[in-house]
Amino acid sequence: MPPAEPLRIANCSGFYGDRRSAPRELLEGGPIDVLTGDYLAELTMLILWRSRSRDPAKGYAGGFLDQMEECLGLAADRGVKVVANAGGLNPAGLAGELRALAARLGLALGVAHVEGDDLLGRLGELQAAGEPLAHLDTGVPLAAAGVAPVTANAYLGAWGIVAALEAGADLVVCGRVADASLVVGPAAWHFGWAADDWDRLAGAVVAGHVLECGTQATGGNYAFLEELPDHRPPGFPIAEMAADGSAVVTKHPGTGGLVSVGTVTAQLLYEIAGPAYANPDVVARFDTVRVSEAGPDRVRLSGTRGEPAPDRLKVAVNYLGGFRNSMRLVLTGLDVEAKAAMAEAALFERLGGRDRFQAAEARLVGRPAPDPPTAEASLAELRVTVKDPDPAKVGRAFSNAVIELALASYPGCYTTTPPTDATPYGVYWPTLVRADLVDQIVVLDDGRRLPIKPGAPEPRPPGPGAPEREGSPAAERGAAAVHSPPPHGPTTRVPLGRVFGARSGDKGGNANVGVWARDERAYRFLEELLTVERFRELIPEARGLPVERHALPNLLALNFVVVGLLGEGVSSSTRVDPQAKGLGEWLRARVVDLPVELLESQGG
Repeated sequence: MPPAEPLRIANCSGFYGDRRSAPRELLEGGPIDVLTGDYLAELTMLILWRSRSRDPAKGYAGGFLDQMEECLGLAADRGVKVVANAGGLNPAGLAGELRALAARLGLALGVAHVEGDDLLGRLGELQAAGEPLAHLDTGVPLAAAGVAPVTANAYLGAWGIVAALEAGADLVVCGRVADASLVVGPAAWHFGWAADDWDRLAGAVVAGHVLECGTQATGGNYAFLEELPDHRPPGFPIAEMAADGSAVVTKHPGTGGLVSVGTVTAQLLYEIAGPAYANPDVVARFDTVRVSEAGPDRVRLSGTRGEPAPDRLKVAVNYLGGFRNSMRLVLTGLDVEAKAAMAEAALFERLGGRDRFQAAEARLVGRPAPDPPTAEASLAELRVTVKDPDPAKVGRAFSNAVIELALASYPGCYTTTPPTDATPYGVYWPTLVRADLVDQIVVLDDGRRLPIKPGAPEPRPPGPGAPEREGSPAAERGAAAVHSPPPHGPTTRVPLGRVFGARSGDKGGNANVGVWARDERAYRFLEELLTVERFRELIPEARGLPVERHALPNLLALNFVVVGLLGEGVSSSTRVDPQAKGLGEWLRARVVDLPVELLESQGG
């Protein structure tokens, strides 16, 4: 019989570089059972590749090792398991360092690592086996791109983590596992879930998705600043997982931030696409999740439905796209457009024309205020970025040419960037591969290697505590759907964000923006107002690009995916905001006609 008490799973990292003190804060702040950490993103894999290129013994998140040196003894004293994907491109190397650290500290701890995600050396073999490794957005096969990948990592699921914990590991080091699987693994191990416990696994995926970005679930980057009780750094999130796959999201008492339906909804909408959220372990139906208050700083996630795991795994491939350089010219006061045009023409004439470069872009950022009351209010910037396979073209030859304009261009000309050399940039290539072609292996302290079959270890009979099914996913969506009429009547022009929240982010070259309402009638109005066409009007950068709209009435939310907004991914993007972190706030700042009744009911 599965344990009746919930399993308290905490997350201490949402990215490589997150708050260093987080593991200690969580271990000292109250009871937890499992400490997880998410250190990897598409861009992080390139950073770790550069680290390993300089030193073959590296390639993992070194900051995690520093964190464990500070508090591994504390975790051992409290019986807390640690599961993290900080292994990056070298999970074996990090596991070895952790074993040495435990020995130095006199701790008898089992350390296991999960490998098999690294497919770089197998790409030719996989293509020969009929895997085209086609780009998920363009459909172009990898071989047709004519590129040389430097990283290629499949997103593994939870069952390697389960096997490591079952073998007695206290620390489990992973490479590229799906972010949410860091929570699914400990939950499936603790409660004895089977590989086909789709609803329970899906519930853990939802909880894992809420936890994976750390304090974004506890008030970090939250749209409605006025709801936050103070401006202290938010505490890190904890999911109290139940045997039926439901969870309560919370944080330690006395820590900063807020856990509310709003903060949790914002994170649920972060970096997703349609309602069917594919994880290596299960497809979680985000259109069935129920989010409800369960007390101060406590939010319950329940009702999530799951569908069988996909038979293909996502693979993150990165290759070097070339070299880039950027310079910034300040424009002050009057006629900034004419000044920008003058500088741009002079610069590219000096450089031999735009066509010399693989790509060249000049972007005017900001506009001076009328009758500017301060020097800062009188400024705009011209940001010039060039890319090319030849670093000499975009290195000092480019940046020196910008500096040479200083006394020979528009009035008030100066730069905020010194002349710099070119820097390499990577291109992200998302693709899929058959799950049965990926060999997931758990390596234990004694050198034993445990192969993990696609999907899971041997299925176990389902135990008590399975969530009750109340009908089909469509029926549940119907039950959660809103039937209140939207407000109408007199309108006033105000920013969209006076009523609606938003959160945005990146998925490779695509951007997503989740927009949510705080009650049913507001959602009905949002559903009518924010069509794809209106979204493109409000976000002109989306014009000419494919835009998907997904309704999630159970969350009172709409999710938009703008395909190709970020070009070839974060490292390659030339946008001012290459990860689309501010895209949702830009949308909230756009002025629209809102019913006065709606505005008054929302306290706007």
